[in-house]
Amino acid sequence: MDISSTFQSLPHSITTRIDLLTPVRRWLDRFEVTNAQTAHRIAKLIPAQCPFERDLQLFGHKVAHIPPLCKLNPLYEEFVALRFRALCYLADQCGEDIRSYC
Repeated sequence: MDISSTFQSLPHSITTRIDLLTPVRRWLDRFEVTNAQTAHRIAKLIPAQCPFERDLQLFGHKVAHIPPLCKLNPLYEEFVALRFRALCYLADQCGEDIRSYC
C-alpha cells in the first residue's frame, strides 16, 4: 500500500491543514511602511542574514556546523518581504542610502 492511498482513505477533516498563522501572515503582508522611523526600526529588527548559522570550532578545528534555522520560522517569508518593503521605502521615498542595512 503506497502513502497516497493511505491519505486518500483518511477523512477530509484530518487531511485539511488549518493554518493558525494566516491572520498574522495577512497582517504582515498588508502592513504598509509609511514613515522613515518605522522603516528604520523594521530594517534594524529583521536581520539581513540568519543570525543562527555558526561553525563550532575546538582548538582551531571545525567540529560542527549549525545550519541556518531561519527557514524553520513559519513567518520567515513574510518577515523578509516586510524588511524588503521597508528598505525600498527608505531608498525610494526617503532617498536614503541603505547600504548600512545590507
